[in-house]
Amino acid sequence: MRVDVAKPIYSITPFTLLDYPHKTACILWFAGCNMRCLYCYNPDIVLGKGKLSFQDALKFLKTRVNLLDGVVLSGGECTLHKNIINLIIEIKKIGLLIKVDTNGTNPDMIEFLLKEKLIDYVALDFKAPIDKFKSITNSDLYSSFISSLKLLISSAIPFEVRTTLHSSLLVQNDIQHMIDVLEKVNYKGVYYIQNFVNNTKTLAELENSKHHAINLTSLNTKLSVVLRN
Repeated sequence: MRVDVAKPIYSITPFTLLDYPHKTACILWFAGCNMRCLYCYNPDIVLGKGKLSFQDALKFLKTRVNLLDGVVLSGGECTLHKNIINLIIEIKKIGLLIKVDTNGTNPDMIEFLLKEKLIDYVALDFKAPIDKFKSITNSDLYSSFISSLKLLISSAIPFEVRTTLHSSLLVQNDIQHMIDVLEKVNYKGVYYIQNFVNNTKTLAELENSKHHAINLTSLNTKLSVVLRN
């Protein structure tokens, strides 16, 4: 799935200190996604249409030079947009770093961006173990995710792997299995577990998640596993 629309960007968050580690940044939210994750926080972005063109985004970014360190490309799934390469090139020309938030299902794009040194940081979402991947994401793209994970591991770029945890969808054994997968492919970074934020509009109607459903200290791992929020 490649999205080619005149206005691919749903909205812009003009400033964040939370989404790009140790950097001041803004976020470009790309409309559209090839997944329909049950817990998705951004149904309007995933299901909606873009409102801003790349030129609109560049015009904004040029006003933020010397005020921001970088730009987060998020969504939705930003790597689906086939013209994103040209946007990234233009952003790099004005001196801003690029962070990509991705579900990892477009390894060809990830490989190209890595090869051309067009991205500076990646946050890779590990949605679910293989046996639950389809039911949680409504997609059959696990192997593509693994391909992107391996590409990032073999690159020199800093990146993180993260999982959003809803206690109705993932349990202790699921997290352990996902850790086992990360260790098998020789991932050495931090594995971030993000608690689902209750009382948030999502694609599926979900009951509140129990925020103490996972016992991190009982996980069998040499990885650094960090709980966010």
